[in-house]
Amino acid sequence: MKKIIYTLVAFSTLSFATHAQDYWQQKDSVNGAGKSVCGFFVLQNEGYIVGGLDEYSFLRKMYSYNPGQNDWDNENSIGGPNGDGLDRGSASTFSIGTKGYICLGQGQTNPYFKDTWEFDSETGAWSQKADFLGSARRQAFQFAVDGFAYVGGGQDATGLKKDFYKYDPATNVWTQLNDFAGTARRQATAFAMGAEGYVGTGDDGVLRNDFWMYVPSTDTWIQKANFPGTPRAGAVSWGIFPTGFIATGEDNTYTYKKDVWEYNYFANVWVQRTDLTGPARKNAVAFVIDGIAYLGTGYNGTFLDDFYAYYGIVGLDEKTTTFTSSCFPNPTVNEVIITGEISNLEQSSLRVFSISGLDVTEQVEYTYASNEMKLSIGNLAPGNYIYKLINTDNQSTSTGKIIKL
Repeated sequence: MKKIIYTLVAFSTLSFATHAQDYWQQKDSVNGAGKSVCGFFVLQNEGYIVGGLDEYSFLRKMYSYNPGQNDWDNENSIGGPNGDGLDRGSASTFSIGTKGYICLGQGQTNPYFKDTWEFDSETGAWSQKADFLGSARRQAFQFAVDGFAYVGGGQDATGLKKDFYKYDPATNVWTQLNDFAGTARRQATAFAMGAEGYVGTGDDGVLRNDFWMYVPSTDTWIQKANFPGTPRAGAVSWGIFPTGFIATGEDNTYTYKKDVWEYNYFANVWVQRTDLTGPARKNAVAFVIDGIAYLGTGYNGTFLDDFYAYYGIVGLDEKTTTFTSSCFPNPTVNEVIITGEISNLEQSSLRVFSISGLDVTEQVEYTYASNEMKLSIGNLAPGNYIYKLINTDNQSTSTGKIIKL
C-alpha cells in the first residue's frame, strides 16, 4: 500500500481555486436581430439557440455556436421546411445525447403550446414527438438528468402551475411525477448538477428567491439555502459540479440584473461572483461547454444579441479534457472503490479535498486492482469530500464526491 502523490495548491473560501478571480470575456454576437426568451441546449460541444422573440415577432430560427471558432452558424428552423406556425418563445428546451428538444411556449397566434419536437444534430432533421402530458403552457422550468428530461411549472390558460413531468426519449413517453414542492410559478430558472436538478426564483404573483433540489431516484424535492440575491424572475442558471450558478433577471424593484451567484453543493451556501460585464438583462440564455459557461441575448428595454463566456474560479479541474468516474459504496465508512471510463486508470494520481478546500490527501491510502482504485479513508473525519483524478498519461481529469460516515 502506498501514499497518494499529490500537488499542493492554494484555495479561496468555498472554492477549490487556482485563480484568484473569475472573469467574463465577450464573444461573437448571436446571428440575427437581438432577441429574448429563446430556447437553448448543447449538442456535441456546440451551443444552440432556438426560437425566441425579437422586436417584431416570435421566431423559429435556430443557430449553433462553435467555441473553438467563436462563430455562429445557421441551422434548420423548428420543424424544418414544413414548420410554419411553430415560431415560439418562452419554450422549454433540453438535450439528451445527440438530440435537442423543444416543447411548450407561446407563439404569434398560439398563446400556449404543448407539442414536443426533436432535433437530430447528426442529420439536421426535426421530427415531432409525443405531446407534453400536462396542459399547454409557457414559461415552465426544465432540466435533464441521466438521459431523462424534467419539465414543470409555468403558466397555462387557467393560471400558474406546479405540476411536474418526466420525458423518456427512448420510449417517447411523458410521465407525471410529484408536484414541484414550491409554490406554483412561472419564469423560474433550473439546471442539472450531478445526479440532481435544481429550481429557484420565479414569479408566483410575488417574485421569489427560494431554491429547491429534485432527487430523481426518489422523486422527492428538498428545499436548500435560499438564493441570496434579490427575488427575481427571468434569471438564467447553469451547473458545473460541485457548483451551480444563478445570474441576471428582473428583480422585485423592476431592476434588470447582472449579478452572478455561485451555489456550493457540499456546503449548501451561496457566494457572489463577478458581475456580467455586459448590460443587465432578463430572459437570456446560458449553457456550458467544456466547463465554460456562455450567456447572451435577453431583454432590458432593448432586445440584445451580445454573447459572453464566463471563466469561473478554477477549482477541481484545471484541464478541459475529462473522463467519467464513479465511486462505491457511497456513503461509506472505511473504504471506497473508484472506477473510471478510461483504460489506464492506474496512470492516475489522486487528490482529496474537504468542502472547505483543505487538501486531505495525506490522510488517504490507495491500491490498484483490475483498473480500480481502492481507497482507505478510515483516517478521514466524517463528512463530505471531493476527489480529483489526474491521468498522467493523457492529462485528462475526473472529479466526484465521497461521503464519509
